[in-house]
Amino acid sequence: MMNESTIRLVFFIGILTPLALWEFLSPRRDLTTSKAVRWCGNMGIAILNTVALRALFPVLAVDLAFMAGRNSWGILNHYRAPFWCAIVIGVIALDLVIYLQHILFHTVPVFWRLHMVHHADLDVDVSTGLRFHPVEIILSMGVKMAAVAAIGPQAVSVIIFEVVLNATSLFNHGNILLPYGLDTVIRLFVVTPDMHRVHHSVTIRETNSNFGFNFPWWDRLFGTYRAQPAAGHEGMAIGLSQFRDAARLTLPWMLVLPFVGNAGAYAINQRGRDPR
Repeated sequence: MMNESTIRLVFFIGILTPLALWEFLSPRRDLTTSKAVRWCGNMGIAILNTVALRALFPVLAVDLAFMAGRNSWGILNHYRAPFWCAIVIGVIALDLVIYLQHILFHTVPVFWRLHMVHHADLDVDVSTGLRFHPVEIILSMGVKMAAVAAIGPQAVSVIIFEVVLNATSLFNHGNILLPYGLDTVIRLFVVTPDMHRVHHSVTIRETNSNFGFNFPWWDRLFGTYRAQPAAGHEGMAIGLSQFRDAARLTLPWMLVLPFVGNAGAYAINQRGRDPR
């Protein structure tokens, strides 16, 4: 769907550009590795993911939402509700699915191996929000499409959700400095960089917290919320304890990491443990 692609691209560039500039002018943390090397790898895998999705999915989530509406698929298509209400419910329902999917990828060992690519970044900045293994992206699209078919959200809901998910993934991975008071207010409505950065801590109990991407409510509701890292944002170590080699931040290494790397002790049932 050309219009949807154009909308997403405009928002992507419109969010990425100011965040990258913000990181340069007012970073939250000093980077420990080469920004150029990381950006080449992270942007490279993002481009590869886009090509893979277009090649493998002739019908994407928005197209499926139109089909669901025409064929009365999904729960929401069997109930009459004001248009605006159906849009809001659709966006919130899809966000809950993504939160649960994120927990799943921290729970099932084979899924965790794929998700390690995202967590193996040794710094967190706006480019980290694009760093996902192609197989994870493909599985995630499958989950999203199944959710669209089961829930039956409006196509507008899916477009809004996709745009918001992309924007918040860039925002909450941003290495940007927000005043503490402002962060405290914003995280009542959307996941902030300081909130999500805890999730990228090398400490297992912190890695297995703050799973939300868009809305912060699910973590508070289901008991996975952690306000701050124990070592503070300046002192915390980013990444995974078993991957500390900056030479392995390249695209080829990211692609093979799930198949040759050590999964470590990061399963969600070890939330209380310290890294090995």
